[in-house]
Amino acid sequence: MDFLTANDKLGEYPSSWYAATAKPLPPQPALRGHVHCEVCVVGGGFTGLSTALHLAERGYKVALVEAQRVGFGASGRNGGQVAQDQRLDQEELEKMMGKDIARQLWALGQESAQLVRDLDAKWDCGAGWVPGIIHADHKERFVGHSHAYAEKLNREYDYDLIRPLDREEIRELVASDAYHGGTLDMGGGHIHPLRFALGLARACQQGGVTIYEQTRVVDIVDDSPAQVICEHGTVEADYVVMGCNGYLGKMNGHVAARVMPINNFIVATEPLDDPDAVLRNNHAVADSKFVINYFRLSEDNRMLFGGAESYGYKFPSDIAALVRKPMAEIFPQLANARIDYAWGGTLGITMNRMPHFERLSGNVLSLSGYSGHGVAMATLAGKLAAEAIAGQAERFDLMASVPTPRFPGGAALRWPLLVLAMVWFSMRDKL
Repeated sequence: MDFLTANDKLGEYPSSWYAATAKPLPPQPALRGHVHCEVCVVGGGFTGLSTALHLAERGYKVALVEAQRVGFGASGRNGGQVAQDQRLDQEELEKMMGKDIARQLWALGQESAQLVRDLDAKWDCGAGWVPGIIHADHKERFVGHSHAYAEKLNREYDYDLIRPLDREEIRELVASDAYHGGTLDMGGGHIHPLRFALGLARACQQGGVTIYEQTRVVDIVDDSPAQVICEHGTVEADYVVMGCNGYLGKMNGHVAARVMPINNFIVATEPLDDPDAVLRNNHAVADSKFVINYFRLSEDNRMLFGGAESYGYKFPSDIAALVRKPMAEIFPQLANARIDYAWGGTLGITMNRMPHFERLSGNVLSLSGYSGHGVAMATLAGKLAAEAIAGQAERFDLMASVPTPRFPGGAALRWPLLVLAMVWFSMRDKL
């Protein structure tokens, strides 16, 4: 069993609100036989599509292989929140990497969100950018740190798009008693992620990228040229870029020891009669719990609410009931709202929640482990991979310099240890 087929049918998108409101590409052929290209991209999510597009724009001959459909995985199922920073805050990055490197990482985070907006506009993806992300503190003792952090970004990073929210202000924006304050960052926002992924795929095709769907990779031989061995064919390429994230499986044990798949779940309610009575101004919201709740409104005024996690292959039998519980805790007024869509997806996380960039050999790159922060960063990752292949590796190497330690016990013990950790953190969230 694997994540590609454990919960989904081969060649079909999940029954999500995203899939119901996006225009898919016509099915692309599976690879049969032997082909040659300059770069083979493995994975048809944001990382792979962005890599292929940026390489095509540089004139490279690119083939992209995807085991299911483009945008099938986390790229087409996530909460759609586009953060303008790194997964760790600047204070943590300064301690980990020093202030100079932390500033460079901040600049990459800023660029990643702008890149999403620029690509959406350039290629008419229809992602529907809506500005604003609220960080909502579920404990009063967290508010002081959030306000101090916003002030730090204002003062030390010249970033004036974030401001503190007190209890009264956050309740005006989020109609819930669950939060004590937080911040509002107008540099971030939210989009329709599947439309964005499909728009990138169409742009790839316009640029001459050959896309193979329902083409599962079974091995990568890092020779010169490299061999990407698929179930019914082989791609011979000068370079290989792996953008597999939570769907890596057993393709590479070295990466698997650092990037772990977990499942997360989202529901879409019926359209709300008065959406402003739940979320005024339709900013996206992510709260301070370790098992995070995140939510926003859709363009047709549904509450899109994400929360709860599971570990292992199979999704729970009743996703709607699982996610309704935290949604009703935050919004009692939605406790009886009809849920029209409920779906799950698999993402990749790392021990320290920073993405894992690595040159596995001279001509094989891997980029994954976005830890729930991937809409913008995975898109930028593709641009950085293209730069590295073109001989401008400084920015790829900067991201690769951030340590991403192995999970204790590697791939074999990561699940049981994480389950124990998550039980502890979920208890801590209640204290």
